[in-house]
Amino acid sequence: MTNGVSITDDKNHFDGSETAEDEPRLIEWSTIWKPLSVITGIFLAFFWLPIDSGRFTGAVIESLALAKWYAQEHVLLCLVPAFFIAGAISVFVSQAAVMKYLGAGARKVMSYGVASVSGTILAVCSCTVLPLFAGIWKRGAGLGPAIAFLYSGPAINVLAIVLTARILGPEIGLARAVGAIVFSVVIGLIMHLIYHKEEQAKAEAALHMPEPEVERPLWQNVVYFAAMVGILIFATWGRPDEPVGLWNTIYAVKWLLTGFFAVILGVLLVKWFHVKAYKIVLATAAVLALAFIFPHEPLIAFSAGIIALAVVTTTTRGETESWFLATWDFAKQILPLLFAGVLVAGLLLGRPGAEGLIPSSWISGLVGGNSLWANLFASVVGALMYFATLTEVPILQGLIGAGMGKGPALALLLAGPALSLPNMLVIRNVLGTQKTVVFVSLVVVMATISGLIFGAMTG
Repeated sequence: MTNGVSITDDKNHFDGSETAEDEPRLIEWSTIWKPLSVITGIFLAFFWLPIDSGRFTGAVIESLALAKWYAQEHVLLCLVPAFFIAGAISVFVSQAAVMKYLGAGARKVMSYGVASVSGTILAVCSCTVLPLFAGIWKRGAGLGPAIAFLYSGPAINVLAIVLTARILGPEIGLARAVGAIVFSVVIGLIMHLIYHKEEQAKAEAALHMPEPEVERPLWQNVVYFAAMVGILIFATWGRPDEPVGLWNTIYAVKWLLTGFFAVILGVLLVKWFHVKAYKIVLATAAVLALAFIFPHEPLIAFSAGIIALAVVTTTTRGETESWFLATWDFAKQILPLLFAGVLVAGLLLGRPGAEGLIPSSWISGLVGGNSLWANLFASVVGALMYFATLTEVPILQGLIGAGMGKGPALALLLAGPALSLPNMLVIRNVLGTQKTVVFVSLVVVMATISGLIFGAMTG
């Protein structure tokens, strides 16, 4: 021992008595190979980027153009109101109420009946319905009714069904209406049966839930949600193809109707949610001023109204503050995935009337006749492609003119509006990978079978 240090210990340390296997590992490969693979993949993608290809650069432009169109036409008018409605569901609707009408233990006729006809009220696309679906799922809705609502929201759209019948023919319009209603119930029931044990456990847990303290009676919540749904419906009311009829009359006054429901919402915030009246008055004055200054740019006034609602809810303590925070939670969870999905969908399939990496001639050439492959291909393409509300009809009109069969046309109509690549990414984030795969597979398979049957009947 020298200066208190044992030479023997040092010798033992270096004499090879400890093997390499006994020493701690310096490299944990499990924490390295995954990020290394991602980095390598990104590097190779950029290394081989085909920027000299006209189709590739065109597809990139289409991807950005679709994202721009989506931001202009859907985020403010559709998604933001839907986020506020979803936030309100999670804050103002008691879990017990959701469990009573849509829960796993609720009466099937009641729960599936309510969920399956929701699309007749909400004329929304496959992405706009997502915050509403996430809201009722978060509050305890059963998987079956929640899935029925998720499918029916964009699929059972009265405007789209009427437009389908007028442009593509009454046969396919009726088949779409019947198929969409049946799909929503059948797919919901199948999902319930597949995950029966999980649903049964949720129903049993609901029996032990204490009765919640109700802040206001049910009828007040109904009026409050009706005002927000009215804003969502009329703000997104599209221009009809013909400048006559009821739909065109409503379109001509859509912003007046939107403003009417916004005024009702403002009154309710003062009367039932303890918001200071002067805040609503100032917000209303600002929106009206912008509406008069920019009469041909209603989106400016509508955006000001959204900003005003955000300010009002965040500067009022209590329920309204919780409402905004819940709305923000849905927005930050869903928006990034939606835009990522829109970019990919635009890159692969382009916008209506334009092409992405996949040529439209390939698609139209593969959906002729009524073969199993044609119907399956139409279902898969419809499930991946993003359709804004009502845009699927003119797209199909062009495809049918190019030789698409009636069976594949119906298959695309039943799979397309209810699903899209952005929609799938968000559903996976809410339900998980397995349930999302099962749901998408059920939609594709049922749409394919429906197309085969319809094609055989009308062929």
